Amino acid sequence: MNSPLYLLTDSDRNLILTGYTGPNQPALGRELAERLGRRLVVVEERVEQLAGMRVEEMRETFGVAHLKTIELQALDEILLNRGVVIRVSGDTLVSGNMLERLAETGPVFCLVAQLDAVLSRLHLAMGTRFQDPAERDLELGKLKTAWSARGKEGVIEIDATYLTHSQTVERILTQWRDLALRRV
Repeated sequence: MNSPLYLLTDSDRNLILTGYTGPNQPALGRELAERLGRRLVVVEERVEQLAGMRVEEMRETFGVAHLKTIELQALDEILLNRGVVIRVSGDTLVSGNMLERLAETGPVFCLVAQLDAVLSRLHLAMGTRFQDPAERDLELGKLKTAWSARGKEGVIEIDATYLTHSQTVERILTQWRDLALRRV
């Protein structure tokens, strides 16, 4: 792989996190950033800051094209960061050349799990709301878009089906370290 990634020192490399294994995703990004002593940058949060409204509201009000324009602006800004953990949705990651651009700054990890494990985690987290088809469909829609990066070249998939939160973080950190060793 001929990429500027190999010109970056390990302290400059970003760790890009995408995918979905259940409703506790934000905590994984925060813990990874904390364990690595890095700042967490969440693309969706930056998009919402730039737009002054929630992503869903922006999509409904202005449409997908406007949302993608704001996402591009946010990602252009985020790509200036080095040595951070970046949390990005799968559908944003696979838009245009975003995967290529982000992968140039560090490895891209996509968290996945077997569907029955995700449904079980959702059921536990959502409680009775899981029985509401609209609520459940909303969460499953998030799953579908989050997993759109699966199988893409350069994306490292981590199956968290049978892993606890802590084990998932450890697996990512182990992969991160292994990649750094291979670079030496």
